[in-house]
Amino acid sequence: MTRHPSEPEADIRVPRSHRSLGWLRAGALALSFALLLLVAAAGPSAAKPGLGPRGWAPGDLPIALSSAVVTAVLWTAYLLGAFAVALGLWRGVAGDRCPPRVHPWLWPVALGVLALLTAPIGSADHTNYAAYGRIAAQGGDPYLVAPSTWAGGLDPVTSAVEPPWTMTPSIYGPFGTALQTLSSLVGHDNLRQTVWVWQLLIVAAWLMVRLVLRRAAVDEVTRRRVDLLWTANPVVFGIAVLGAHVDLIATALALAAVFLAARRPWMAGLVLGATVSTKVTYGIVALAILWSWRSLVRKDLVRNVLALTVSSLAVFVSLHLWAGPHVFDQLQKASKGVSLATAWRPVVNLLSAVMPLDAARTVVSAASAVAVIVLAWLLSHLVGSRPATPQKSSTETSLTQRRQSAMTAMFVLATAYLLGAPYALPWYDTLTWATLPLMLGTALDAILLARLTVMAAAYVPGRVVAMSPDVESLTLGFRKIVGPLAAWLVWLAIAGAARRGSSRGASPSRPGTP
Repeated sequence: MTRHPSEPEADIRVPRSHRSLGWLRAGALALSFALLLLVAAAGPSAAKPGLGPRGWAPGDLPIALSSAVVTAVLWTAYLLGAFAVALGLWRGVAGDRCPPRVHPWLWPVALGVLALLTAPIGSADHTNYAAYGRIAAQGGDPYLVAPSTWAGGLDPVTSAVEPPWTMTPSIYGPFGTALQTLSSLVGHDNLRQTVWVWQLLIVAAWLMVRLVLRRAAVDEVTRRRVDLLWTANPVVFGIAVLGAHVDLIATALALAAVFLAARRPWMAGLVLGATVSTKVTYGIVALAILWSWRSLVRKDLVRNVLALTVSSLAVFVSLHLWAGPHVFDQLQKASKGVSLATAWRPVVNLLSAVMPLDAARTVVSAASAVAVIVLAWLLSHLVGSRPATPQKSSTETSLTQRRQSAMTAMFVLATAYLLGAPYALPWYDTLTWATLPLMLGTALDAILLARLTVMAAAYVPGRVVAMSPDVESLTLGFRKIVGPLAAWLVWLAIAGAARRGSSRGASPSRPGTP
């Protein structure tokens, strides 16, 4: 049941069945968030590495969870969260009136505060961040020095890095390293304090994404999609926020750059430089911005491109000069990886039986590039941004249209890459889920929700240590079998949805088309 913006709220008549489903969804959300926060607040487990003395940072609850229990709890939490989001999509976000509305920022801030009372779960990546920041803060080169070798392996922060990353220098961009260094300088030689400072940055980035999305939303329906798919999505929250991954910071910067580009290309360039200097794969943001400018007159286009290029390069070059000549060393090695839960892992396994492993990876890299292009083409026919409502002036309308164009292009490029690339982890989906709320609701919502849920479950509990043999066998089996199968099914589902939309002749507007 949809309310027209001009209708008073008192006139709404929500059927009892809708109210019941609303409370069912609210209960599933509450339980999902509670289970995730419980794992994050409990003591060290297979999902949560120990961080040593807490210092002035929050400590752990005196609760010990075995690897089997923590796996079951996280699977339950993610399934409940996915169910709640799916229920919201099925009911229609525009007519969702239960539970009663509160101040739009009260509950997100409260949820962020609760996250800050816990420690990260789902991987040990945050110990890597702390180690690289520690090395940089003490004058070392995190792109050259392995964490376990720093200070003879006796440093209280760098020695906490876990397999398989103990001998791996940093792969993150220099802006990410700068933030990690800041965390280390504040946290000193206490790992828990250092990680907590990093969590502050993560929660701030999560709230910043919501702020940008609400500013970019063109109507109330889109703002409701923001909270349905981003803020009140336990799967995204558990992976990106409670996981404390650097991808969330890069995503917040990416959205800020796109939002600023329509009006302030110089500022957008500064943020873009920081974005690409956090994760180099976020260079797609520049392509999205340029795409949104293609309808500008030549003079304005040249001026905007010049401003964006000069300011972004100023930041990018400065940060890379500060970081040193070894920034891209690990990136080149990582580009050859093929993760277990992608569609390409079984292909590599089959090819490696008849050719050298390096040759098999080369073939897969070429095939994945083709797949990304095809997926981008399919997605461009499937998605579209919500039509902008007329503004007070034609200038404001034009700015809104360019902003929507860039967001749509960024969604298409990011999603095509994560679905077609040979190496993908659950938190790589962050940029897709940060832009999906601004798109028109299509079958893609459910397809991507199913994919994210499978990816989240495939990487539970998340660490490569502290698991019983049975749990390790179960989770690795899920990752190796269900992950690739789900990836193939997602490809087929997207192709089918794009074909159905094309056959109806009702394809949503393409990126850049208002």
